[in-house]
Amino acid sequence: MNYDVVIIGAGSMGMATGYFLAKEGKKVLLLDAFDPPHSHASHHGETRIIRYAYGEGEEYVPLALRAKVLWEALEQQTGRSLFLKTGVLNIGSKESSFIEMLIASAKKYKLPIEILSAEQINTRFPGLDIPEKYIGCFESTSGVLKCEASIQAYRDLAIVHGAILLPHHKVTDIQPQSDKIAITANNKTFHADKIVISAGAWSHNLLKMLSLNLPIQPTRKTFAWFNAPESQYGQEVFPAFSFTTDEGIYYGFPSIDGAGLKIGRHDLGEVQDPNGEIAPFDFDNDSHDLRALLAKHMPNVESLKMGKTCMYTMTPDENFIIDRHPENDNIIIASGFSGHGFKFSSVIGEIVSDLILEKPLQYDINLFSMSRFTL
Repeated sequence: MNYDVVIIGAGSMGMATGYFLAKEGKKVLLLDAFDPPHSHASHHGETRIIRYAYGEGEEYVPLALRAKVLWEALEQQTGRSLFLKTGVLNIGSKESSFIEMLIASAKKYKLPIEILSAEQINTRFPGLDIPEKYIGCFESTSGVLKCEASIQAYRDLAIVHGAILLPHHKVTDIQPQSDKIAITANNKTFHADKIVISAGAWSHNLLKMLSLNLPIQPTRKTFAWFNAPESQYGQEVFPAFSFTTDEGIYYGFPSIDGAGLKIGRHDLGEVQDPNGEIAPFDFDNDSHDLRALLAKHMPNVESLKMGKTCMYTMTPDENFIIDRHPENDNIIIASGFSGHGFKFSSVIGEIVSDLILEKPLQYDINLFSMSRFTL
């Protein structure tokens, strides 16, 4: 069977790409080793933060703003509630490079943020106890995306537009031929004019089939929910947040629909073989840093409720990879989203679709070029 495009990895980026290509009338096949949305990779855990002022680099802001438009369109097309406008509070020292860049990006793009002193933070959000040396940047227009629900929405629309999804199909071989690309999965061979590799932590093994050795490292990450007073930590009164402390970088969510305060550590993590079993959440070891942060800065949070694991796929500079194969323009790679990619998956799907269709790109993606690495 021949397809215009085969997408290997139908998670957040792949599923969005499948939708945009199918909508353009392309014959699209989505292959995934699991059945997305699923709990084996980076996109599970119910919620992800979306923010527009961006401490990781001002180049991301136009993408975040376009992603916002596309998430709103997805809500309208499907009738699903995918975004919760909780606001996002980013906390750090005045000298933090993250905070400095966040403020600079907000000024450049005229984004509505409030700069709050520690005293103002503690007054507005009584669930927090922030020392004087920190400030906060509160962005009221940002908030929380429902990650699995968003992938399911793109899955439904992609199929409505004619895309074919084959779950539980693990790709074992990719062979570029003279005018096609042959992909083998489950002992079946599919042929495509073009392919997209968007398989997250599994991208490294797939790219080795194409003589590429990209420096992307799957990393085991953990996060947990804690019982917490709804009057202080519920979604109506408490924002999603990031907190760059002297001890580490943390992120969290208000209690959504009574689920409890969700919190995780963004930095650190353990090297993970994506083909091996991920060690389950350890209630003692995996919650130690989270409990320490809560005891220090959110003392009213109560007992640990549950914890989960996921995988980040890290690049050395924590910027994404979105590029063509250096020797085959018909192969597009989207990987290395380094723990901050989900919010962009709508716009990345649009961008990868434009690359496949050879349309002029609306956004500068030079930051994501593979040429920054020695291949």
